[in-house]
Amino acid sequence: MSRGPRAASARRDWGDVEDGCDVLHVDMDAFFASVELARRPELRGLPVIVGGRSRGVVLSATYEARAFGVRSAMPMGRALGLCPQAVVVPPDHTAYRDVSRAVMQAFRDVTPIVEPVSVDEAFLDVSGARRRLGPPTRIGAALRERVQAEHGITCSVGVASTKLVAKLASTHAKPDGMMLVPAAASVGFLRSLPVGALWGVGERTEEALARRGIRTVAELGDVDVAWLRSFLGPSLGGHLHDLAWGRDHRSVTPAHEEKSIGNETTFPQDVRDREVVATTVLELADRCAARLRAQSLVARVVTVKVRTSDFRTVTRARTLVSPTDTGQEIGSVARELVAATDLRGLAVRLVGVRAEQLEERRRAAVQLTLDDATTEATEVVRAAEEALDAVRARFGATSVRRASAVTRSTTTRPTGELSSE
Repeated sequence: MSRGPRAASARRDWGDVEDGCDVLHVDMDAFFASVELARRPELRGLPVIVGGRSRGVVLSATYEARAFGVRSAMPMGRALGLCPQAVVVPPDHTAYRDVSRAVMQAFRDVTPIVEPVSVDEAFLDVSGARRRLGPPTRIGAALRERVQAEHGITCSVGVASTKLVAKLASTHAKPDGMMLVPAAASVGFLRSLPVGALWGVGERTEEALARRGIRTVAELGDVDVAWLRSFLGPSLGGHLHDLAWGRDHRSVTPAHEEKSIGNETTFPQDVRDREVVATTVLELADRCAARLRAQSLVARVVTVKVRTSDFRTVTRARTLVSPTDTGQEIGSVARELVAATDLRGLAVRLVGVRAEQLEERRRAAVQLTLDDATTEATEVVRAAEEALDAVRARFGATSVRRASAVTRSTTTRPTGELSSE
């Protein structure tokens, strides 16, 4: 994806002709932070950072915090150095996933051709919705109003004839705006941008171009494509030259089926107590299982990831006798895998659990164990965990926890940065 730097001098009005502009890029504004503000309105107007305070990175920041230079993926220590008065809020990934799922469903109510890029942004092809809902800008405005009304957060929309231009238009519309770039204005819009706006231009490519005097898309488009290929390579050189002239043939592609579901967490301090690690694994397994049940999926493989204090990462996996969506079974296997991992006496920095080889629960072939056949143990466990899902949905993700997790020392509790992969 493009890093999409905003051009300060770029025009905001490129015309109002919507013919051929069937691609929308919808991007939530400071998504994690916005969800937190919707839940905690008393924080509105303050610089708010979402992330772990003791260590980790910034996951999201309000625009008040960004005014001090705080950016996503920035080390938290540096962010607080730039903005020491910021309010740091621990992330709640369950809440973010719930809002994301609802927003994506709102997009699919408009068109089935939705391509999520991440939890907070997606491309939409609205060519088939014009007759029913009107021109793309009207559709974009309706989506913005719905997201605001239902979730209390804002989004920005780019409307264009290609994915590249739609993405860059939404960047220039931020925050809480919409920008249309007519098909005939696409090249002019692109030529007003820095070269780093193009897909495929990372830091190294941008530096290589700058050494040769190319800093804008206009300068890139005006050079000989053979010369570009000589130092960028035949594929990248030709690709960037095409993009500079608005030649982007990528279509909006509906999301593929999810192939795996995982959660991981980084401890605030490296942990040597294996029981603390094991308990955390069980919590992660519970979260994986809840996500499986929410999507009516089961998993045939359980994988664990352990990162030690020397940053070595070890993964272990096991195929199950029968696919499952229960935290009890996933947690039991994950705990055994972690226990059997040779950590060479080192402390644990990060641990993760992943459910893989997913399939729809109603279609999965289940091989009953002796316990299943005689006591229906699996269905009893599943029913109990579904009841917990309902409690957590109503009262919050942390309203019900394992007893071992509640009694654990707060000095070794994870930061709450349970990232979804």
